[in-house]
Amino acid sequence: MKKRDCNVEKNLGNCNCSYDPCSRKGICCECIQYHWSMKQLPACFFPDEVERTYDRSLARFIQCHGK
Repeated sequence: MKKRDCNVEKNLGNCNCSYDPCSRKGICCECIQYHWSMKQLPACFFPDEVERTYDRSLARFIQCHGK
């Protein structure tokens, strides 16, 4: 299996995380692992106005995207 290099600069172009001191910005695999360990989803799963509330719970995701 070939290891893929993380393209942090490209990832940052799609990252809407408003938590500035985050050490995982642009490193999607670490971000997803970190948030999932707390039963949350990363910022990029939420609209900007919801992301800024820092409520990244599964319930909030379903509320935003559920039908």
